[in-house]
Amino acid sequence: MRGISWTLLFSIGVAALLGWSGPLKRPIVALRLALEEPPKSLPLPIAGVPTAALRDTWGAPRGNGRTHQGTDIFAPKGAPVRSTTRGLVFRVGENRLGGNVVWIFGPGRQIHYYAHLDQFGDFKPGDLVMPGDIVGFVGNTGNARATPTHLHYGIYTPGEGAINPFPLLQRKQ
Repeated sequence: MRGISWTLLFSIGVAALLGWSGPLKRPIVALRLALEEPPKSLPLPIAGVPTAALRDTWGAPRGNGRTHQGTDIFAPKGAPVRSTTRGLVFRVGENRLGGNVVWIFGPGRQIHYYAHLDQFGDFKPGDLVMPGDIVGFVGNTGNARATPTHLHYGIYTPGEGAINPFPLLQRKQ
């Protein structure tokens, strides 16, 4: 299987076993995304928020020995949250920390994580999203209930785990 990583095939198999079927509904698109280079810069997922308003809180202490693994972007409740990249909706749902969350499988096998959403955009796992498509709306769900409304944006990469999205959001397109 020239050009196809056995790790990728294994990852897709594990995802299928775990019920994460989003990329599997469009296997050719998923494969193309997986083989692309990850983005070197990303647009801000919330229009109207100046880049200068972002703070790099990567690694900041959180409760229970955790550290912050993303960038928080503060914005008014209900502000549209837009996809930063082309990708396949991987998962839409809830978890304890992030509340309402959306996971998008993007170029380079990166998973883009949008958390604390008030509401979801109009899509389901397996749908293709493009940069600028609305994936949800700013909120303070999950462990952010007592904080100002914001988006927690994270990126997860194969082999490395979470990476700091702040530098990618700072680079010019």
